[in-house]
Amino acid sequence: MMLKAEKISKEFVREMKNTNRFTAVQETDFTLESGTFTVLTGRSGSGKSTLLNMLSGLMLPTSGKILLNDTDMYALSDKELSRFRNQHIGVIPQGQTALYSLNVLENICLPYTLYGEDAHQQEALHLMEQLGIADLQNAMPSELSGGELRRMAIARAFLRKPELILADEPTSDLDDENTRIVFSFLRQASREGSAVFAVTHESNAVQYADRSFRMDAGVLTGQFI
Repeated sequence: MMLKAEKISKEFVREMKNTNRFTAVQETDFTLESGTFTVLTGRSGSGKSTLLNMLSGLMLPTSGKILLNDTDMYALSDKELSRFRNQHIGVIPQGQTALYSLNVLENICLPYTLYGEDAHQQEALHLMEQLGIADLQNAMPSELSGGELRRMAIARAFLRKPELILADEPTSDLDDENTRIVFSFLRQASREGSAVFAVTHESNAVQYADRSFRMDAGVLTGQFI
């Protein structure tokens, strides 16, 4: 599996006195390959999440294209892209995306049940065990802490064993021990063949990574470990 971003950039229009354009991500090329764990660090507002959202098929680039294997993601219709993303990409978003009318287990099983497929509950329960939330399967999201909601989102992203895993601040709201568990979990996923990309403020995340990049004012720079 290879994700290849070719000359992608992202601009936003905003109302300001001197300019109405803001470049969040400067034009760049970027690749993610199977079996590799890549970490991106940088200050808030530097463009990290914008880059991740473009790579995940959630935000149309201003320029360039993004290929997952041989599929040009943004050449697909919205319906095709949603299905493609569900089948091939696991996204761990920065915010909370739980459906509060469903319990924890039902939330984790959504990647299957949204399309009328078997829920794969045993695999979901196995992921919950690994992430330390096995006793919460019948709990409602409103009963969970921020860290528990985060681990629920991680389990959901991993349920389909995706080729590509994109994690936006996956350890926010987690203590040191659970931060270690999550980064070890992400690293193991890469060792099992997934391409894993994590945006994070955690300075020690690079110790788990094969490649480390930094973003400053929309400019991507890299260091191979």
